Amino acid sequence: MVKKILIALGVILLLIQFFRPERNTGGELITPEDISKSVAVPDDVHKLLISKCYDCHSTTSHYPWYFNIQPVGWWLAHHVDEGKGELNFSAFKTYDEKRAMHKLEEIGEVIEEGTMPLTSYTFLHPETKLTPEDKNLLQDWLKSLNVPEHHEH
Repeated sequence: MVKKILIALGVILLLIQFFRPERNTGGELITPEDISKSVAVPDDVHKLLISKCYDCHSTTSHYPWYFNIQPVGWWLAHHVDEGKGELNFSAFKTYDEKRAMHKLEEIGEVIEEGTMPLTSYTFLHPETKLTPEDKNLLQDWLKSLNVPEHHEH
């Protein structure tokens, strides 16, 4: 019985390899609607956003080799879709003024709370963790844009 279950699981794992998720490859990394086209983003801040945020929050992601293994690829694709749905730096210029300001406020919140990048992402990509210097750079940038600070109650 156990042998039949293991064989069935093996066959299922083999078959699902043929059902791959769509990749988030929108072409150019910096689109005409990129945040840098509508908000003053210093080069050092933009480089930081690109290196630590754009993989999940833009129209172009760089995928690790294990994206090709299902169901891991499905899980990663879901996270990217969710991230883009929440904030898409590549489409930031399309946001109306109120939504754009709200997104900038949320960036400040997740920096302060330490909830981004996701722990599940930084576990495999430790280079994407925000250092204290990174956080200060981003918070200073947000202050320069007059984004209200988030305070815990």
